[in-house]
Amino acid sequence: MRKVVLFVVFVAFAASCKRNNALEEKISNIHVEVRLDRFDRDFSEAEPDDLPQLKTAYPFLFPEQYTDSVWIAKMNDTLQAGLSEEAGRIFPDLSAEREQLRGLFQHIKYYFPRFEPPRVVTLTSDVDYRNRVIWADSLLLVSLDCYLGPDHRFYRGIPVYLSKKFRKEHMVPEAAMSYARQQVPPERGRSFMEAMIYEGRLLYLCDLFLPEVPDAQKMGYTKEEMEWAKANEQEIWRYFVERDLLFSTDSRLRDRFIVPAPFSKFYLELDNESPGELGRFAGWQIVRAYMKNNNVSLQQMLKVPAEQLFRESRYKPGKK
Repeated sequence: MRKVVLFVVFVAFAASCKRNNALEEKISNIHVEVRLDRFDRDFSEAEPDDLPQLKTAYPFLFPEQYTDSVWIAKMNDTLQAGLSEEAGRIFPDLSAEREQLRGLFQHIKYYFPRFEPPRVVTLTSDVDYRNRVIWADSLLLVSLDCYLGPDHRFYRGIPVYLSKKFRKEHMVPEAAMSYARQQVPPERGRSFMEAMIYEGRLLYLCDLFLPEVPDAQKMGYTKEEMEWAKANEQEIWRYFVERDLLFSTDSRLRDRFIVPAPFSKFYLELDNESPGELGRFAGWQIVRAYMKNNNVSLQQMLKVPAEQLFRESRYKPGKK
């Protein structure tokens, strides 16, 4: 009997792999253009006399309220020069990132057929790490100085739980997340469960947009942090359920389990071992369970009320 079960599982797995391969081949044939312009390099190599050409090429980066003297001073600023130099050193060529973006755009186009690829512009932003990626309509702005590596000297004084995400491999996943935020409607309620479901929908879209990217990169975790979350998934869920947190509207729960933090706040001895944002991780698993256990389209999942999604997900994490 055990052999029969194993055979059935193997056949199902093989069929699933075949379907996934066929889908990925179909997506890879979708034609998209990737226009990528390096404003960081163009600006660092420019002279004051080049300013009119720069304004013509990148008008959205030169607000009218600033006079030319502001930009000329920036050209001569030593900090700006250092940022540009490091961006050029870490990213001498963006061919790998261009191909990753092509794959991202192809997947988005498959799931959202009206999607038109944005113009990608790389720049430096004085390490404005809260706005590392900005996706605004037809523009995708990427601050290269926020992806120089977590131990870079420019990040001294920034908490480690934030700077750990300043790696080049997190750039495209954060672009995917930026687009996902445009597609997932905000939850109307204020419960902890609704906040988790919202984050779970975002991360599920990243699953579709970046199927080859490890879960850790989608979450902004290290490999070790993701392993901890997966190993303790059952205990995390038991904690939420036994303390009646799911339908609580206590806003502090978002600070404890949703927003970036050095660790999640269970108020237990294990806190310092845990990664932050475990509410996002749990919401992700709920949405994954919902899509696995229900024959619904992506668009239906995005519209179904959070409480209904939670109930119909039948999410029950097994012991790891």
